[in-house]
Amino acid sequence: MIVIKLFIESFLFAINALVVNKVRTLLSLLGITIGIFSIISVFTVFDSLENSIKSEINSLGSNVIFIQKWPWAMGGDYPWWKYYNRPEPKVSEMEELQKRSSTVEASAFILGVSRNIYYKNNEMQNVPIIAVSQDYNKVFPFDLEAGRYFSPVETHRGNNVAIIGTEIADQLFQGIDPIGRKIKVFGRKLDVIGVTKKEGESVFGESKDNRVFIPINYGRSVLDVRNIGSTLAVMAKPGISNQQMIDELTGIMRSIRKLPPRADDSFAINETDIISKGFDQLFAVIAMVGWIIGGFSLLVGGFGIANIMFVSVKERTNQIGIQKSLGAKNYFILLQFLFEAIFLSLMGGLVGLFIVYILTFFSESMLNFELTLTFENVFLGIFVSALIGLVSGFVPSYSASRLDPVEAMRSSF
Repeated sequence: MIVIKLFIESFLFAINALVVNKVRTLLSLLGITIGIFSIISVFTVFDSLENSIKSEINSLGSNVIFIQKWPWAMGGDYPWWKYYNRPEPKVSEMEELQKRSSTVEASAFILGVSRNIYYKNNEMQNVPIIAVSQDYNKVFPFDLEAGRYFSPVETHRGNNVAIIGTEIADQLFQGIDPIGRKIKVFGRKLDVIGVTKKEGESVFGESKDNRVFIPINYGRSVLDVRNIGSTLAVMAKPGISNQQMIDELTGIMRSIRKLPPRADDSFAINETDIISKGFDQLFAVIAMVGWIIGGFSLLVGGFGIANIMFVSVKERTNQIGIQKSLGAKNYFILLQFLFEAIFLSLMGGLVGLFIVYILTFFSESMLNFELTLTFENVFLGIFVSALIGLVSGFVPSYSASRLDPVEAMRSSF
């Protein structure tokens, strides 16, 4: 009962401080509001961004590794000269890997270029043309809005067929059903056999909606693949770890390329974990910057709370003396003022959280990016606010609890 009474009285005193001294209290709480807003808004933006990035990375497949000429790296020095003369992966190497490996479920060969594409008088410029092998849709599944995927015969023969994105279908065909019609790429005509389902743009600015997929053997007939960067994507069988697959494929690739035992690998094996770790480091630095920016505002807000409490103690010195003469213990007076400081700080923090919450509603229309204020960030904002109130209100509360009751009753403000 005493604790409940303390909470109620402290809350009422905090409200009274806002009502009686509006300008002074609001200005003092502004530091807490700005500090919590700065910290939580930074965390909200980057938590949402981090979730989007990790979702995009995971869409590449956590059990997929990429055999390429160039190794992936996030920051630091990059010795490109060591990799410049490496050969690009080949279709024949993919086929050999599939034969020899016991850990690979499916593999896909991928190479891409940008070209202008045409349908009658309509044109789209610099469209990504992606040449893929038959099992591409097993390694990187995607849905079709209309039509079908390449048949094994079309892939093997290198037929002039294409699957286009919805953006291309809308812009080139403008309401006409594209299935069965012909687009012109590389100066040749390709039959449209499928349209991918609309996915929208990823956080990296990429989308299947504006791409054209063609069979790899057709791509090899119209492109000089020796001078185009290529990727061999390999998906592990269920129950096989990435490391098991990497160990096996490293040995197979070295065998295929006939590398001596002491020679360095002439290929890179990349996995999405490299990207995730790089972004984790980036977000850790950004979070630290957010704490530094918000920390200065919280420091100012803390001094503001302390100022309010010192004034409050001074104004209620006589009342403190009466409470103590009636038997109020020191801890009761200390907790009363301490709770008041915490409540005041929480009010400033809740306003900051409310502003962040309001901004999340407008984020998609203003930033074309959806923000989510998570429960963890709300809890963090409340906890930090309460902690600032506790720390900044302790000295004024302690000084109030140590007042002599006789001297306090004699005081008048």
